Amino acid sequence: MAEKQPTIKEIAKRLNISISTVSRALHNHPSIGLKTKTLVQQLAQKLDYEPNQMAISLQQRKTFTLGVILPGLSESFFSSAISGIEEVANMNGYTVLMGQSHDDIEREKQLMETMKKHRVDGLIISITKNTKTFEHFEFFKKANIPVVFFDRIPDMNDINYVACNILSGTIKAISYLLKARHRVIGMINGPKTLVATAERRDGYMQAMQKNRLKFDPSLVFNCDLSKESVYEATQKLLSHSRKPTAIVTFNDYVAMDAMHYATQQNICVNKDLLFVSYVNLPMLPHLKFRPIASVEQYPFKQGQKAAQMLVELLQNKIENTERQMHYKIIIDSDLVIHA
Repeated sequence: MAEKQPTIKEIAKRLNISISTVSRALHNHPSIGLKTKTLVQQLAQKLDYEPNQMAISLQQRKTFTLGVILPGLSESFFSSAISGIEEVANMNGYTVLMGQSHDDIEREKQLMETMKKHRVDGLIISITKNTKTFEHFEFFKKANIPVVFFDRIPDMNDINYVACNILSGTIKAISYLLKARHRVIGMINGPKTLVATAERRDGYMQAMQKNRLKFDPSLVFNCDLSKESVYEATQKLLSHSRKPTAIVTFNDYVAMDAMHYATQQNICVNKDLLFVSYVNLPMLPHLKFRPIASVEQYPFKQGQKAAQMLVELLQNKIENTERQMHYKIIIDSDLVIHA
């Protein structure tokens, strides 16, 4: 027969004090004196007492679980971000329930349902590249369950989010190329559904205007981030009447596909045609072909900040009261030169 686990009631009986006093002492409540607190905690340790998490959850109406939905852990960006999220969650006594949408909007919706069923206290999410409508977030809003978006931010009002300053990063990237005397610069941008796509384009425009140069929209092509669409965008740029001497790509993965296509066309990468990208993947130093520069987006830090924001929202949440204030954190980006 399994040995019965010690309870708060047993500790209270042995020390001849109330159950509520034991509970407060175990939680270091300031109303409990040091002597009583020490006696309770020492006996609890001696008996190998472990708190009943289910009872605590019922009492506090919390599951101490944070839901996290990411496009996919195969990208080192998101695996780094989840490490930052888990670090903060563990420090604050939360467990992470994670799901991968694989950039499938229907799977994203299913994962939202799963998070609801598991009664997560709050949600951190980076939306899919195909997310165009946001009705599936309404339940969380109505139920007063805080949601924090990061990196891939939806075009919505009144949301909490953490993001990198893509606009300033793009200005740095384009300015770097202009300083190197490149005047015809192509851009392989991302899906139009992503806010970051517009930010890249805006940064490109602002950098050109800042240097008193005309922005040519025909040198900007969108892709859905697949290899096929990147190849198509690269082919269009290479056959453009104003053939670019440098290309800025949506991220390092897009850059690698574009560089591969360029080499197939007998183009000497980063000599005949330069590439600048975003993310700054850890694998870049080990690649034969890599962008000459990358905009660092600090995924680990984004994950940390998103989790810290969510924990703070949960700690400050008032039951049955709709929060009027929303929070946003913009992390500065940096241009990392690889050449």
